[in-house]
Amino acid sequence: MSASTISSINVATVAGELPAPVVFGDWIMKTREYVVVKVTLNSGVEGWAFTLTRDGAVAEQIRKTLKNIYIGTDAQDVEKTYVTALRRSLASHSAGLGLRALSILDLATWDAYAKQSNKSISSLLGGHLAPMPATAIIGYPPAKMGGDEVFEQVSDLYKKGWRRFKAPVGVNNMATAERLLAARKAAPDAWIGCDAAWIFDDVDSAMDLLNLLGDVNLGWFEDVFPPGNAQVVRELRQRTRIPIAMGDEQGGIYYPESLISKSAVDVVRIDLTCMGGITGGKKIVKQCLESKVDFAPHMFAHVHSQVFSAWGHASVPIEWGVPWTGVDPYADSLRQPEIIDGGYMSPLAEESGFGNLVNKDWIHTQNFEDPEGIFN
Repeated sequence: MSASTISSINVATVAGELPAPVVFGDWIMKTREYVVVKVTLNSGVEGWAFTLTRDGAVAEQIRKTLKNIYIGTDAQDVEKTYVTALRRSLASHSAGLGLRALSILDLATWDAYAKQSNKSISSLLGGHLAPMPATAIIGYPPAKMGGDEVFEQVSDLYKKGWRRFKAPVGVNNMATAERLLAARKAAPDAWIGCDAAWIFDDVDSAMDLLNLLGDVNLGWFEDVFPPGNAQVVRELRQRTRIPIAMGDEQGGIYYPESLISKSAVDVVRIDLTCMGGITGGKKIVKQCLESKVDFAPHMFAHVHSQVFSAWGHASVPIEWGVPWTGVDPYADSLRQPEIIDGGYMSPLAEESGFGNLVNKDWIHTQNFEDPEGIFN
């Protein structure tokens, strides 16, 4: 076996504390639960990756099925191993929880491969890092931040150079409108988007909100309906001039093909941590490029900024939660962006692989399950 052969795979979960529950209708998050995977090579090199579990048994899927497929393979054969794992259980790994598990294992293997090669992930992918537009995810916790609080938050971020802002829906349509109008008042020339968090079931109810937002000049309306019905997304797009963005947490079977073939979206959302990692994500980007449909990554800036820039797509916006507001506490514990002219982020400093993707000091202040001791 070579030095780059995978010798062990370990996985743990972390329940990130929130300042207040995040409430989107019936969806209530009291913590943000993450799954963290460590891939170790014969050389001792470690590759890491993390993502949200979305309350799924992602760690168990890795331990039960994927671990046995990946151990003994060479990290340099990461794409081949991904296809083997996918096809070994298409029913489990083509979408949902299984694809989420496969995705972060793919990312951790790429991280180990890059580190074994003594390269940054961007260098391994044949590209380089460039400044990228940066979006601040504002308005968290959504049930507690009204228009005044959003205005103060955006005003402060605007002074610091941010020029893109995205807010989730509030407790009702009027609260959402108040929050977004406050953001517009604080940042008259900024890009402002709205995340609907899948709360709508039909076009008319979605339009009821959009009809309140005429003065906001929304950059896009995101994740309006639950995944699975491209036709209803198409019908909404036909009734509004506001760009429609869909796809967070989706991926897998017929994604993004169904949205593209229906001409349902202006922007396809891509999340490498649950849509196939680097290996599977390439196919999604290719479909978008071939169909001339825009795409933009969802959160996980430490991964997405490096991969998309390396792929030559430095124009896509990279999303960062306002630290410690409940958007992404795991990422808050890692390095943060430097905002430069025009609201762009400076490239993250190139380090081996993805750089450090685990802050054990922060993790030990949270509730976590680590039966294999990867956080020791």
